[in-house]
Amino acid sequence: MEIGLDIQGQNGLNWVTWRRILARADHLGFSSLFRSDHYFIGPQQDSLELFLSLVLAATETTTLRFGSLVTPVTFRRPVDVARMAAQLDNLSGGRFVLGLGIGWYKPEHKAYGIPFPSIRERFERLEEAVALCRLVWGELPATFDGGYYSLHDVDCRPKPISGRVPIIIGGTGEKRALKIVAQYADEWCSECVSLEDYARKVAVLEEHCESVSRDPASIRRSMVVTGDFVPRTRKFVRGSVRQVLHASKVRPIASTTFSVQPRMGGFVLGGRQQVVDELAKYARFGLQEAVFRCNDIASDAEPDYLAAEIMPAVRNI
Repeated sequence: MEIGLDIQGQNGLNWVTWRRILARADHLGFSSLFRSDHYFIGPQQDSLELFLSLVLAATETTTLRFGSLVTPVTFRRPVDVARMAAQLDNLSGGRFVLGLGIGWYKPEHKAYGIPFPSIRERFERLEEAVALCRLVWGELPATFDGGYYSLHDVDCRPKPISGRVPIIIGGTGEKRALKIVAQYADEWCSECVSLEDYARKVAVLEEHCESVSRDPASIRRSMVVTGDFVPRTRKFVRGSVRQVLHASKVRPIASTTFSVQPRMGGFVLGGRQQVVDELAKYARFGLQEAVFRCNDIASDAEPDYLAAEIMPAVRNI
């Protein structure tokens, strides 16, 4: 299993910190480094524009897969996203991955004057955006006439190195999200859910794949893992978990149940062997990469711990 990192860019990320994170992740040998795409969540802090920051990822790292987890289709026209994705692909030698989603945080849309349509419309826009991107990356001039977007004889160059940029679709909704994964995604990045839930989601995804005559094995499987992974005092762990629960909208759990042990129903706690054992269980259902969300971007403690303790232990899982 591979180990990646996820950085919440809206939580005070600046250029100095981003450069340090890029250098550290590349040096430590993580398989990937992803960034959220938000203007803010909660208090408004330093927040780097996603695609500008990914130019540095392309030029200042050498081995990392990198990209968005995820960029909402509400923020930018998909043709602009497709052009930037193709150029980042070229700049990085094919290491860029485009994560697309429907968006969820209404306050940032309201604050910046961005329309926030119904969830049905956002899913429809997501499907059109994926189709449009794939069309733009093709060799023939692209003409597209959808319900929300249109193009007329667009020859977008440069083209992606391999002919297309890999697309990640996140989410675990069984009726719509996983259906879109089966139809369009190169990679499914799941939310952090319990093992039982994950097994069910995998089964549903495989059913959707069968309905569109697609081999489920052709879809890479990753999961964003949230929690606290460096051994701490019980007081610190409880405070950290409360922050994780608030940021990830996970249903609160009574503080008396917090303990230093793995809990994969929205977050993870625990020492090395506990986390490794949990990841091994998910690997049995096809999980290929665990992308650990680093909540303290001012410190290298979490990446250093993961690289030293977790990464070597799961390499052959």
